[in-house]
Amino acid sequence: MFDNTSMNISASGLAANQLWLNVIANNIANVNTTRTPQGGPYRAEIVNFAPVQSDVSFQTALGQAVQGIGGGVEVTSITQDTSPFQLVYDPSNPDAVNGYVETSNVNLTTQMVDLIQATRAYQANATAFDAAKQMAVTALGIGK
Repeated sequence: MFDNTSMNISASGLAANQLWLNVIANNIANVNTTRTPQGGPYRAEIVNFAPVQSDVSFQTALGQAVQGIGGGVEVTSITQDTSPFQLVYDPSNPDAVNGYVETSNVNLTTQMVDLIQATRAYQANATAFDAAKQMAVTALGIGK
């Protein structure tokens, strides 16, 4: 029987990176948002990842780590960036105070770097998943 652990690990990476890409897209879409339903400008969101924890003994986990076997990745939380808002001079804006408007703390440069990183991680997981699938198909073909 084929062990699909490598496919499960890649699938967890695909799901986590897809969520990360969605959060990045949301951040970029709200870069100029000065007023949210909660009040104040939009705060950038940050995705936090962690390895999937399985309920195995320390000895088993150590053996898996030595062999390079992992359990995948999961999104543990999505938090708000606590960096300060940016001040932009725009006296015509209704949200302006003394001519200055607090705008989102989304940094487009950081978001674009994250976008590239998330895209490459997604592609790597897709490639690994496809390679595992091809190995399984080849292994099944040997038995014919």
